[in-house]
Amino acid sequence: MSTTILLVDDSRASRMLCSSVIKSLRSDLVILEAGDGEAALAVLATHIPDLAVLDMNMPGMSGLELAERIRVTQPDMKLALLTANVQEAIQRRAAALGVSFFRKPISETVIADILGLLD
Repeated sequence: MSTTILLVDDSRASRMLCSSVIKSLRSDLVILEAGDGEAALAVLATHIPDLAVLDMNMPGMSGLELAERIRVTQPDMKLALLTANVQEAIQRRAAALGVSFFRKPISETVIADILGLLD
């Protein structure tokens, strides 16, 4: 069975960059995308990814609000918050939810660290 990653970011450019870096590092991974929290929940209704990479600041539902909703139905899913918003309060909330925190900008190093969650 293939390993699946869900990318959730309201920036299409961020999703495309993230996706291309992931594919360059691990061409075997299946990548699903969603532009906001509601779209992510719709994807999660039919797919259970091994890892979800969430942006923090999105219209409607923040990445942490989405993480809270995912935790209800998928308590063991690996979650990564990939954001430019580095406030300590957000990092503490992420840690309390068991969400790994990663700082934008998107780079090969950051993506490699996120993919390390799959090991």
